[in-house]
Amino acid sequence: MTTRLRYPAILIALMLLPMAAEAQQRPQPAAKPPAAKPAEQPATEPAGPPYEPQLLQLSEIMGSLAYLRTLCGGREAQDWRARMAALIDAEGRTPQRRDRLTAAFNRGFKAYSLTHRSCTEASQEASSRLAAEGEVLSRALAGRYGG
Repeated sequence: MTTRLRYPAILIALMLLPMAAEAQQRPQPAAKPPAAKPAEQPATEPAGPPYEPQLLQLSEIMGSLAYLRTLCGGREAQDWRARMAALIDAEGRTPQRRDRLTAAFNRGFKAYSLTHRSCTEASQEASSRLAAEGEVLSRALAGRYGG
């Protein structure tokens, strides 16, 4: 008399249990995320000229002078904004470059507006030093890179 297994499905399930447990411990391959649309690449900006750092420094000096000369009632106070606009027109070939020049001007303006609230000897001294530094820098730029 042969005995038959009464519940063959249970036996098969019990035999497969160790394999199922092992499969759970193995790292499962990650499901692929849905294909994303490629992000639009921003237009790459051409490399700036070799004198870009000096030009940004000059822009910052001009912003500082615009604030300090206005604060102290200098005759040419408003000329600094016009000079900066001319510099942006001449050198701002791309929107990113114009933004960098403008940001440098604003940084210089803001830096002195935080510490100088009224025209003092220190404000006038800073203005004189900045004007001298800007003159040296602009002459160096014109001498080295001017046409």
